[in-house]
Amino acid sequence: MKKKVALLGEYTPTFQPHISTNLAIKHSCSFLSVDIEGDWVSTDNISDSLFDDYSGIWVAPGSPYKNMDKTLWAIRYARENGIPCLGTCGGFQHIIIEYARNVLGFKDAQHAEYAPYASNLFISKLDCSLVGREMVLNFVAESEIAGIYGALTAIEQYYCNFGVNPEYIPLLKGGSLDITGSDSEGEVRVIEISSHPYFIGTLFVPQAKSTSFVPHPLVTAFLKAIVETAG
Repeated sequence: MKKKVALLGEYTPTFQPHISTNLAIKHSCSFLSVDIEGDWVSTDNISDSLFDDYSGIWVAPGSPYKNMDKTLWAIRYARENGIPCLGTCGGFQHIIIEYARNVLGFKDAQHAEYAPYASNLFISKLDCSLVGREMVLNFVAESEIAGIYGALTAIEQYYCNFGVNPEYIPLLKGGSLDITGSDSEGEVRVIEISSHPYFIGTLFVPQAKSTSFVPHPLVTAFLKAIVETAG
């Protein structure tokens, strides 16, 4: 049976990160010689049977999502059940919210795009938009992401206006979610759970730099994890 990955988000055929997501999956499938289908699933259509059909989830750019609660449910299920999960841009931001609510206990943890005046804004508006920018990243030595890249630095592209609220970084560092990538100013750009088969969130959009000649290593590692965990 063909393995499938759910691309969670509100698919827009003219939105470059969505175009790049589809292409990046094809690039990495070709590199791995595997057949994995990426299906776009609106967050409003996420159901309890999602993981009956899909072996992994990619929480895609393009928030706000139609249904935050269903998105957070899917992320939590993947986190707790060892199902490969990749979150990029908006996906990264929602991984932070899910973790804050269900692991750190901040049930009212919020995202400024949905509730700008909430009390516990774990995701806040960036002082300077990163849409269209490329920036240098620094990875923590011996982290999963450093191993995937085979390097401690990289240059990646962004499409975001929101990021981790600096006030909450000390809280995020207190649990199983590791901060393993930052920009030159020390801002959080990568999170992961090392004990999980594949649970990585990036504020940048790795798929934007994938090509047929050089598939992006993060996407390739994600699909490889799906193959290995799905059996």
